[in-house]
Formats: sequence, structure tokens, C-alpha cells
Amino acid sequence: MRFFKRIIVISLLTGLPLSVLAEQILPSSFQAEFLLYTKGMKVARMERQYTQSKDGHYEYRSETETTGLISLFRNDLILEVTNWMLEGNDIKPLHYSYSHTRTKKERQVTIDFDWGKGQITNSINGESWNMPVRPGILDKLLYQFAIMRDLKQGKSPISYVIADGGKIKTYTFQLIGEERLETPLGEFHTLKLTRDKPNSRRKTTLWCARELDYLPVRVENIESDGMKTVAIINAYNGTRN
Repeated sequence: MRFFKRIIVISLLTGLPLSVLAEQILPSSFQAEFLLYTKGMKVARMERQYTQSKDGHYEYRSETETTGLISLFRNDLILEVTNWMLEGNDIKPLHYSYSHTRTKKERQVTIDFDWGKGQITNSINGESWNMPVRPGILDKLLYQFAIMRDLKQGKSPISYVIADGGKIKTYTFQLIGEERLETPLGEFHTLKLTRDKPNSRRKTTLWCARELDYLPVRVENIESDGMKTVAIINAYNGTRN
């Protein structure tokens, strides 16, 4: 509450609208590359990019492609893109797309958020259906950006309502603490977050770097079968704090 009171006071003193001040506390535009490892073997390369479009909307995209020895057997490409707008201090998704190609079972997913009609349209491989929109709802890629924005604002623990696979789910992360983390780009001061799935071995852990507007510079994902995948930042083009 104190944070928002301070923002309102600053707005009154400066004459700036709250929407402008909300933009000022968003993470800066960036492009980052990550390498993904399973059982110590490099299996994929992932690129994340955040930009603002000419119409004042925003785009966050993720592209993952197999690499290393596994690319001799699989040539998968996964592309996720979310377009969204900022309304006051609220992030509101507009369109989400997921494409998994170069595989035997290709998958195409789109989610359209019509805030005027209060409706979400899901489409998976051409089959579509609708469900009602909920305040604060995000998509599976946008919530990852929202984590950065929220940590930048000093919020924790963090819970998000997600449109996922035609269902409404809640993802809740717990702040474990602070940790100095060594990466190929050097050492970062990070906040460590974790998300456990109830009644499952599945677990996701994020290390979010303060110097990079809390971009996760390391992500560990453990599946229900115990398989662990690690993504670690390898390159970064953007503002450093």
C-alpha cells in the first residue's frame, strides 16, 4: 500500500498520469539467449525478447530450438509470442500464440482476450471454444514477464491467474531468499523463487537477477518423473542496473 501511495503522490507532484508512471517501472527492453541442459548435456537454445510496438502495445516472445547432439535426432522449434497492453498498473494480455513445429505431432495454439466482451477464445490445432475473462488473468508466457515487473515493484510472494490449455489455473511462487549466482555472463545478485505443484514431484525454481530488472537468469524445472532441465543465461543485450 505504501508503494502505491508514493506513486500517487509522485503523480500529483509531477503532473504525470499513472499510466506513464506505471510504464516507468516496467523492465527495460531486452534480448537474451539461454542454453538448456538435461543430464549435463546441452539440448536446446532459447531466445527471449521484450519490445514495445508502435501502437503502444507490448510484445514478449520466446523461441526455443534443439541444438547439440540431440539436434541430430530432433529438430524441434517452439515459438511463443504474447501481445499485451498496460492499463494503469495492470498488464492485460491481448493475443497469445504457441507453435511447436518440426516434429511428428505439431501443435498450434492461440488465445485471444476480448476485454470489451469479457471473453477468451482458445484455439488448439484449429478447434476453438470460449470461456469468460477474469480480472488479472495472464497467459503462460506473459506471467513470466509479470514476475519481473512485480519483483521490480517489490512484490512477494506472487500469485498469478493463468489461461492454460482451456482452463483457468493459479500459479503461486514462494520467495526462498537472496543468492549470489555465477553465470557465463558473470555474477548476479538474485532473488530465488520456487513453485511446487501439489501432490506432484514437479517443481520450478527461478533465479531472478536484480541487475537485469529481475530477468530469470537460471531456471530449473523438475518433471513428475524426476527429469531436470536447466536453462542458464548465455548472452544479454539490454540495460543493466
